[in-house]
Amino acid sequence: MKKIILTGGGTAGHVTPNLALIPSLKERNYDIRYIGSYQGIERTLIEGAGIPYYGISSGKFRRYFDLKNFSDPFRVLKGYGEALKLIRQCKPDVVFSKGGFVTVPVVLAAKHCKVPVIIHESDMTPGLANKMCIPAAAKVCCNFPETLAYLPKDKAVLTGSPIRKELLQGDRMKGLSHAGLSPNRPVILVIGGSLGSVTVNNTVRGILPKLLKNYQVIHICGKGNLDKSLANTPGYVQFEYVDAPLKDLFAAADLMISRAGANAICEILALKKPNILIPLSASASRGDQILNARSFARQGFSFVLEEEKLSGDSLLQAVTQTMKNRQDFLAKMEKSQLNNAVDSIIDKIEALAGH
Repeated sequence: MKKIILTGGGTAGHVTPNLALIPSLKERNYDIRYIGSYQGIERTLIEGAGIPYYGISSGKFRRYFDLKNFSDPFRVLKGYGEALKLIRQCKPDVVFSKGGFVTVPVVLAAKHCKVPVIIHESDMTPGLANKMCIPAAAKVCCNFPETLAYLPKDKAVLTGSPIRKELLQGDRMKGLSHAGLSPNRPVILVIGGSLGSVTVNNTVRGILPKLLKNYQVIHICGKGNLDKSLANTPGYVQFEYVDAPLKDLFAAADLMISRAGANAICEILALKKPNILIPLSASASRGDQILNARSFARQGFSFVLEEEKLSGDSLLQAVTQTMKNRQDFLAKMEKSQLNNAVDSIIDKIEALAGH
């Protein structure tokens, strides 16, 4: 039995691609272990999947002044020692890292133990943690053609992002039933990210009367963001968060409005849903969502509406235009080479595990 250690944490986006690989790894009879932080979101998600989980100390590397910059290097050193011990104990054939600061000590420990490492970079440009890990990696998988320019040529592989197979197996009628909507009118699914987006939520709700003339709306608005005054609005349903029925809501959607996190947009591409992307503004992030969205627009997969230009009128125009050009978007998504990421990445893992 071959052994693999998966690592990644800090956000759900650094965990869900690992979860997507697990069924295929099990089919190939891998002994799977996971290293994450002591109490990060990854612990809950991975233990829920029944995978042995090991927590290590982790610290954040910041480009700005913070008092924690003096203590976090010691946390990272402690995490490195813990990762070294775990790798010697588990004796993996290969390590797969999805990113996040907890992965740095794991990847460096794997290199010290001469265990090959595969990294996956979701965004257009590598984040700081992955930048630190790339020299220790054998291969670096990525989502966007543009990312190849930022990676060592002998390591870079364009794979796309691994998507959980169950997301692709939704039932439209079950989704409509779950939302209490009709099969006779098109459905817009709005997703503002796991925490919701106040800007997107408010804009959508501001134009609801106009949207509902032609569409039904499923709104996943994030924890604490329900608007009780809209609770009984015909054709509009809101959820704070959706777990198991999400695949059915995806299947029910004719158009999606979403933020532009890398995993979210790769799921939209795999589902082949016409979509409007509203990337998080550069003032609220390092600008990766803007780059992600622009890449998808260049490839013909998405209509992009940047947050600075977001208004009720601009969103209504975007919906009209995207639905009008629906078939063009579908044709481009159909031709994408990034729809088989799980198999592509598993092939790379298999090649290195047999080193």
